[in-house]
This record gives sequence, C-alpha cells and structure tokens, in this order.
Amino acid sequence: MSKPLKQIHLAAHFPGVNNTTVWSDPEAGSHIEFSSFAHFARTAERAKFDFLFLAEGLRLREQGGKIYDLDVVGRPDTFTVLAALAAVTEHLGLTGTINSTFNEPYEVARQFASLDHLSGGRSAWNVVTSWDAFTGENFRRGGFLPQEERYSRAKEFLATAGELFDSWRGDEILADQADGTFLRDAKAGSFVHSGRHFDIEGQFDVPRSPQGRPVIFQAGDSDEGREFAASSADAIFSRYATLQDGQAFYTDVKNRLAAYGRRHDQLLILPAATFVLGDTDAEAEELAKEVRRQQVSGATAIKHLEFVWNRDLSSYDPDGSLPDVDPDVGEDHIARGRAQVRMYRDPLATAREWRELAAANNWSIRDLIIETGNRQSFIGSPATVAKTINDFVQADASDGFILVPHITPGGLDGFADKVVPLLQEQGVFRTEYEGPTLRDHLGLAHPDDARDERVAS
Repeated sequence: MSKPLKQIHLAAHFPGVNNTTVWSDPEAGSHIEFSSFAHFARTAERAKFDFLFLAEGLRLREQGGKIYDLDVVGRPDTFTVLAALAAVTEHLGLTGTINSTFNEPYEVARQFASLDHLSGGRSAWNVVTSWDAFTGENFRRGGFLPQEERYSRAKEFLATAGELFDSWRGDEILADQADGTFLRDAKAGSFVHSGRHFDIEGQFDVPRSPQGRPVIFQAGDSDEGREFAASSADAIFSRYATLQDGQAFYTDVKNRLAAYGRRHDQLLILPAATFVLGDTDAEAEELAKEVRRQQVSGATAIKHLEFVWNRDLSSYDPDGSLPDVDPDVGEDHIARGRAQVRMYRDPLATAREWRELAAANNWSIRDLIIETGNRQSFIGSPATVAKTINDFVQADASDGFILVPHITPGGLDGFADKVVPLLQEQGVFRTEYEGPTLRDHLGLAHPDDARDERVAS
C-alpha cells in the first residue's frame, strides 16, 4: 500500500537584505513603501500560502569602509510592518526575524503576544543570533558573543519568553519541571526567572494570545543550530537546493527530534527557493540566464569576489580574469555585516578551486560569480515547476518551500496564478485555509493541547 501524499507548505519571503532583487526591471518597486508589502501579502494570501516572512537587517553593510549599496541596505522595523499587514490580511501567517543576541525576553515576548492578538493568532518568530561585533556596535552591550555563547543565550532567551507567554494560564500549569512535575501559580501574568543570562521577575501584561505562543522558526545550519531547532523550534529553514543534499539535511534534523521526546511531524523543514517561470522550459531557461546577469552586475561580481579575496579588487575588470594574487587571510575583513563571508572558511582553497573552474570553462570574474552563486531553485514551465516542488516534498527533501521572487512586489503573482492551481489539482496543496491560526496552516498543535497530551501520558 502506497503512503499518502504529503501536503506541501508554501510561504513567501519579501525579498531584501540580499542581492536577489533585479532592480533594473521596470516592474521593480519600493522596499519601504507599505503598498509593496501589502501587494505581496495579499498575493500570498490569495494563493493560500501559509505565511509571509520578513528577514532582518540591523546595520547597513560596509565594504572597504563604505556602505554596500548594490542590494537592499535596510528595512522598516519588522514588528511595525507585520502589525500593519495584520490589518490587510485575514489568514496569512506573519513571520519575523527577531534577534536574541541584542534584545531582551520581556520586550520581545510582549511584542509577539501583541502581534498574535492583533492578527488573530498568526504570528511567528524566527529566532536568530548575531555572529559579528560590527552589527553589535549599534547596541548597548556591543552584542558580540562566541558561537557557543550565542546559542546558550538564545536557548535561555526562548525559554524565558515561553515562561512569559505561559504566565497567563492563571491557575493552570505554567511550566514543565525537570523532575516531571508541574509548576502552578494562581496569579496570572506573574513570572520569576533566574538563569545564567537573565534574572527577571514581575508581571507580564499581555494576556494569553490565540496561539498561546508564536510559532518558532530557526535558521542556523551548524550542529548547534540543528540541535536548537530539534529541541525548541516548530520549523527550520534549510539552504540545501539539491534533492540529495535536501534529503540528507531532512533526515539528520528529523532524527534529532526523538532525543527531545518529539515526533517527526512536530518540526517542519522549509528551504528558501527562487524560481523563474516561462511558457516553456526552454523559455524559462533563457529568462533565468538573463535574471542572473541582472542580479550579478559587474560591480556586484567584484564585491562578491572580495568576500573571498579580502582585498580591494575595484581595479579589476569583471569581464576579465581572476586575480593572480592570493586572498588575504588576516583577522580583519574588508566586508562587514555580510553573512556570506562565513561561507568561505578556507579562502586559499576556494581561490584555487575558482581559478581551476574559470580556466576550464573560460569564465570571467562575472561568469564565475554567476555560475558558483545561488542559482534559481526552480526553472521551467508552471507544470515543470509544480512537479519539481512536489517531487522534493514527496521524497522527504523538504516539507515545503519559502519562495523568494526576484521582483518586488509583483514577482509572486505568476506563481500564484499558474503554479498553485496545478498543485491544488494534484491534491497536494490546500484550496482553502483549514483554520484561523498559523498553527492550523502548518498542522501544529496548540501549546496547551501538547501539554495536555504530556499530562495524559
């Protein structure tokens, strides 16, 4: 007997804090005007997507001591945008990245609880840490922490926020204890937390929200990040674009859940994915090549090469050969505030590999960056893209995808109109929302229901 088809989860990432957007396209719009956010959100809701996702940029990037202005350099405050979108949508989940390195549990818990009330139970929190002191300079403490400390603080931050969310159960169970017993308190909203990173007590002033807690997302790919997701998250982002790599990541993370008493269906794996549609596969392939060349201008190619070389390469021709000089592997880096820098842990080895690729294929600097950079995940006709997405999900390479269009705000429209109906026809994507909350969309239990299951067992 064949196993039933998995239902696909789809979400939309409002492009930004990256170089995905094609600025030169006549249809490209603002990344700060509310009309852009509203159009994007309404399209996602019309297509019955699970949620909209906003990333976060806490400092303008710099390269060579100057602001890096070849992609989105900033964004309005996440909570402000999501709260405004709650007023122009009815079902769409609202997910925001909020940093656990710089903020405090009380303020973040209060903001998410408020958003959950305003949206009728549609909020989600992508819990991230910050890896660089450069961004931390904007904040009172400086904010820089070693990796193991970042995750230690993040775990306690999330646990403390959870205590605040749960403090409005009144005389109900407030928190599981290490010995299997439960803590009770008759005073709704009261909390006491004393730990390594936070020592707070008082009264939480936002009543229990429709979801109890926001849905929790996690984006780290390190071993610490995967463990954090397995222990505490409802969904984890993935950066793996091939079927084989996706299956390996999926298996690894899902197998970690049992150690925390969790089932496989209690953590969703959702890679980010770009796409290019055409009337035919051949047309889509040609369009994808054009999109990549628009995304990677000559100036952008040089800047990306500097991520590896850690040198000023502005004198080099992007349509010429790679530098003969080796990368500078010093402690200081020419690019600050760029997560991509961490991808190249052995710059000398990367430089050797890239030189070999360029020589073998007769690639210029720009060609190399285009070919080795993030390619479009799904390219083809609507039928081809729908089939590929479904194949990934049914093969346990993911539970769905977070789509990142290259045009804002209308880049999602074609997918909503042409691909989604095909997935619906195959019976692998909803035709109507099943319930009012984001937990309903994602098939996740309400925290109180999960607690009742544990008590019963």
